[in-house]
Amino acid sequence: MRVVFFGTPEIAIPALDALLDSRQEVVGVVTRPDRPRGRSGKPVESPVRSRAQSAGLRVLTPERPEGEGFLAKLAGLAPDCIATCAYGGILAQSVLDLPPRGCVNLHFSLLPAYRGAAPVQRALLAGERTVGVCTFRMTAGTDEGPIYASLPVEVDLEENSGDLKNRLAVLGAGLLLGTLDGIEEGAIVPVEQDHDLATYAPKVTPAEAQLDWRWPAYRLARAVRAFTPSPGAWTLMRGHRLKVLRARAVDGRSGGAGVIELGAELRVGTGEGWLELLAVQMEGKRPVGGADFARGARIESGDLLGGAKPG
Repeated sequence: MRVVFFGTPEIAIPALDALLDSRQEVVGVVTRPDRPRGRSGKPVESPVRSRAQSAGLRVLTPERPEGEGFLAKLAGLAPDCIATCAYGGILAQSVLDLPPRGCVNLHFSLLPAYRGAAPVQRALLAGERTVGVCTFRMTAGTDEGPIYASLPVEVDLEENSGDLKNRLAVLGAGLLLGTLDGIEEGAIVPVEQDHDLATYAPKVTPAEAQLDWRWPAYRLARAVRAFTPSPGAWTLMRGHRLKVLRARAVDGRSGGAGVIELGAELRVGTGEGWLELLAVQMEGKRPVGGADFARGARIESGDLLGGAKPG
């Protein structure tokens, strides 16, 4: 089949590479426009755009994937099917209706659970032990279309959302390829979701990633894993933002929410138990171990992290 691929970030590249190495014919790629990045503010092309251009593919970068101009360019590619993975934009009905074999999305959850922009982060935050990937035929409703295939994946209790996304991206690439092959052969039929079981995974904001030391330690440890690497779990230390990169929940009666205790490790009191800060990063600095940070910053037991919210 002639396939147009929609995708933007690094985690979409395994899916694109799988298609390029398959019998499917990738005739074009649609990705988000170049965005300013870093201190220079210079526009930087998306990882998918870079990969597509290196493969000699035609690349479209509409601000919004709609309108007569964009539709004309897309129709000119004559796709039999559209495949999407982490594109970052909503497809208009006119786009969904264009390819005769429909539009297939690779989603990083076991739908109908965790519909939306942040399924991996929300699943880790909820303490899920099993997550997964699935492919479904896209409809007007967000992640509501009938499912072609699903693959459950067990969560490693040490991995953060970045690690898990990378693992799901590789596994999902094979699932997407198998789905497209099945569609081409007429050997796969999508099954409607049970919409009564739907849960949702809205995008995580930096404000939400601020650690609330009134939470129990186990919930804070989940938050650190869920929000690493992006947007980054954080608290305040002496008025400056301190990212918590790795942490571990420890049982025991703490000295109070946000209260620091120094020992072999830097640990902080929570609403229930302690949170050991194994790796941290002060804004503008390099990542360091928690104990090394405490020594360098001359932190003492009894000091209070400024991110502790008033109870």
